[in-house]
Formats: sequence, C-alpha cells, structure tokens
Amino acid sequence: MKIWKRNLIVCWFGTFVTLIGMSQIAPIMPLYIKQLGIHNTSQIEQIAGIAFGITFVVSAIFSPIWGYAADKFGRKPMLLRASLGMAIVVGSMGLAQNVYELIGLRILQGVITGYSTACTTLIATQTEKKHAGWALGVLSTAFVSGSLLGPLLGGYLDEFLGLKFTFFLTGGLMLVAFFTTLFFVKENFVPSEKKKVESTKEVWRQLPNSKIILTLFVSSFILQFAYYSIEPIITVYIGQLSRNLNHIALISGMAFSASGLASIIAAPRLGKLSDRIGPQKVVLGALILAGIIFIPQAFVKNPWQLMALRFGLGIATAGLSPSINTLLKKITPERLTGRIFGFNISAYYMGTFTGSVVGGQIASRLGIKYVFFITSALLFFNVVWVYKGVYEKLKNYSSADQADIAVDEEANGETAHRTA
Repeated sequence: MKIWKRNLIVCWFGTFVTLIGMSQIAPIMPLYIKQLGIHNTSQIEQIAGIAFGITFVVSAIFSPIWGYAADKFGRKPMLLRASLGMAIVVGSMGLAQNVYELIGLRILQGVITGYSTACTTLIATQTEKKHAGWALGVLSTAFVSGSLLGPLLGGYLDEFLGLKFTFFLTGGLMLVAFFTTLFFVKENFVPSEKKKVESTKEVWRQLPNSKIILTLFVSSFILQFAYYSIEPIITVYIGQLSRNLNHIALISGMAFSASGLASIIAAPRLGKLSDRIGPQKVVLGALILAGIIFIPQAFVKNPWQLMALRFGLGIATAGLSPSINTLLKKITPERLTGRIFGFNISAYYMGTFTGSVVGGQIASRLGIKYVFFITSALLFFNVVWVYKGVYEKLKNYSSADQADIAVDEEANGETAHRTA
C-alpha cells in the first residue's frame, strides 16, 4: 500500500474520533452539569452554552499556531501531540468535580486540538496531484461525520454507559488514534529554511492569491454556519412536526445526522469529480444546490420530509470541504500550507460556534422558518462572491495549470523582490 493511502486511513480514523470528542458532549452537557451540582435550569443553560462553545472559539485561535508548528517541525509530531493530549483531557472530563474544572478542561481541549489541521496538511502535501481531490474528499467525511454524528453518539453512550464513561470511552479511542499514528503514519519532513517566526500579516503579504484564499475561508465559515444554524432549534422544530412526543430526541438526532451520512457517501465521489472538472466548479455548484435545498426545509409537514432534505443537503455540501482544501493546496506555497490550513480550520470552528448561537437567536426572535431563509440567503451571497472571486479568476486555467499557480507566482514574487 502506498504511504499516502496508509496515512489517509490513519488520519481518517483519528480525525473522526477527534471531532466526535469535540462534539459528543453537546447532548449530555446539561445533564453532566446538573450531576456536578448545578440545579437551577437557567444556570445550567448558561453554563452548558459556555462549556460547549468555548472549545470551538479557543480552537479557532490556536489552529493557525499549530499549523505553523506543523510547517516548522513536521505534521506527525502535531498529530501525536494532539491525539495524546485529547485522550488525556477528554478522559479527565469524566473525573471533573465541579463545573469550573469542566470548563477549564474544555478550554484546554481547545488549546491542544490541531489533529485535523495536521492531517489535512499531511494528506494535501503527500498525495499525488491527480488523487488530491479524492483523498481530501475522503478525509472531509471524517471531519463532517464526526461533527454531526458526535452529538447522536454522545446521547446513545449516555444511555448505555452513563455520563462519565462517555468521556472515558472517547478518551480511550483517542489513545488508540495516538498509537495508530505513532506506528503507521510515515512522513519524510523537510523543514523550511526560514527560521524566523513570521507574523500573520507577513504571511498574508507573501501569498500570491490572498483574495482567493480569503474567499475560500469565508466559504468554509458559511458551510459550517449552514450546518449548525439548525442545531439549537432542531429538537423544537421536530416537536412541532411530530405527533409522537416520546421519541423527539431520537428523531432529532436522526434528522441532524442525515446530512453527515450523506456526506460520507458523496464526498469521495465529488472529490474525484473535482479532480476531473476543477474544484472551483464543484464549490460553485454545491453552494447553489445547498442554497436551494435550505428553502423547502421551512415548509415541511413531517420529520421524514425534513430528514430527506437534510440528506440532500449533505450530498450537496459534501463536495465543498474537499474542493476548498484542494484549491487551497493548489494556490498556496508549500512552506505555508500548514498555516493556511490552520486558518481554514479556524473558519470551520468559528462557523460551528456562530451558527449554533445565531441560529438560536434568529429562531427566538423571528421564528424557526427564518433560520432556513436567512441561511439560504447567506449561501447565495457566497455563490456570488465565489463566482467573482474564485471561479472567474481560475476558469482560464486547466486543472494542471492551477497546480502550478502558487509555485510560479511565488517564484515570480521572489525574483521581483530580489530585483528590487
């Protein structure tokens, strides 16, 4: 088996487990906070919101830092650091004695994350060019499915194992990810010649396609925003649609996770498609289709219709993440790849957090239907931006030409700098 394929398998498992570890706490957080001694409903809601969201905010801050470290010291050391750290921290949550310790561990969890950033960088830089879209598509299924299936799995684990054992089991799986990474991931890393730590502003000035990269960051943010805008309200919405009040939580989990299942099925295929026709075309088409599918979700009559549309949404958006990552790889100088993927992961995390918060606010002030309308409008706004900022600029390049854009422009930029 080729090294990049073996690394892809290990990274898929590790990313899937890591994202489950970050998101599985959502459905059990209020119950665990109550178990830790907080009984006032209002306080439980406030603390649960802080404890859930703080990890994603801190992760968004630290992802570019770990991305820089990956460029400087190698991707495998970052994978080992993140997987072992997450195993210890998540497992320790099951031993928390009060909510302050729990929140502190959630903050620490956000600090030490970076597994998915290092994995994306490793796969993007190691994979053969002709298979890059497919490989990143496969890896993206771990990211999306881990994020979406985590809450559902967390609820099921609580039923069978109890709250504390949910954390212990997740920590154990991350420890497995650590050992599989240690023994099976291979990397021949050549560190960058530049030793000086460059600021974000300096890095940004060196990028030959900074406007395109910024547009792709915004697209990553909006993708996660769209996924998670419905998370805080889906149980309420299912309650309005369902006549069977005994299984609302289960049906809600199924509806929310339907898009994750669809992404697992469709992402590798759309990744291959992006290798053939160009990732910018897949991004544009996926955004248009997703914007359309959000609208009828506001008019469904029962949970099964919602589930079908969420499944369709998962198929539509499955090509977004791998195609964005493929474009980032092609237009970013290799020595800056880790930093740029770190910023992109930050956009994902901020989209997750913002979508969860804003979706609930829109539903409470305007009504649940407006969450779908506003999210759809946001996606169509992104369509226009991607068309003008990415598609029109790259449409004259063939897929092979795009792979050399960053290299050629970086070389031209360095020549001009030396001439000056």
